[in-house]
Amino acid sequence: MGKYSSSNEAITLVLVGRTGNGKSATGNSILGRKAFVSKTRSSGVTSVCELQTTNMKDGPIVNVIDTPGLFAGTDSAGKEIVKCIDMAKDGIHAIILVYSVRTRFSEEEQATFLTLQALFGHKIVDYMIVIFTGGDELEYNEETLDDYLGRECPQPLKDILILCGNRKVLFDNRTQDKTKKLGQVQQLLNLVSMVISDNSGRPFTNELFIELKDKATMRDNQQKVIESLKGYSKEEISEIKRQMQQKYDEELNRITNM
Repeated sequence: MGKYSSSNEAITLVLVGRTGNGKSATGNSILGRKAFVSKTRSSGVTSVCELQTTNMKDGPIVNVIDTPGLFAGTDSAGKEIVKCIDMAKDGIHAIILVYSVRTRFSEEEQATFLTLQALFGHKIVDYMIVIFTGGDELEYNEETLDDYLGRECPQPLKDILILCGNRKVLFDNRTQDKTKKLGQVQQLLNLVSMVISDNSGRPFTNELFIELKDKATMRDNQQKVIESLKGYSKEEISEIKRQMQQKYDEELNRITNM
């Protein structure tokens, strides 16, 4: 698995998605055991963030954080998602968006993605991987994931996949086939390795979270200053805007290239 093949090093994955999409079952598939409570309920089982760990054979230690179902307007769930940064002692190496091929992509799922961006900043997409659960159903219908996406992929989901670098994998959480189980987890770990490499080995940490929030606040403050510049000439305002934009660009470049 490249850089994180050493069993002495750990990677941390955070599972995010709508209640009922199979987050907990996916976490269990990754861990290779029933560590998270996984039941079919409309209300969902996971209400707080929970961390479980496994030591992959000939691979890294993997920490998996399961999160509550997140959707727009749920402040407590949003706070739990933010807590997962503190739970990830060495940072988050990848955020796993869990969707299901059994249900249509909904506005709630689009809201989950937008909420993540609002909470963590736009750079969070560089850490995202999409898992589609329900692989057994596609197999039964003799379809591939690409077949499904060609048939059932609404524009908002296409946009999410593009922003996530088209990093996606199909999971069958019901299979008893050990080779299949290992294969889909290895596909995911390969994508995680890609994410780690693309981010120069830097996980998403509380420090980076704060920096990105500060950057967003700085831009908001700049806008407020610009709005208060009544009475200045167009040329003066233009120069102030230029200087502020330059400062913003320099700060953004510093953060994104660390």
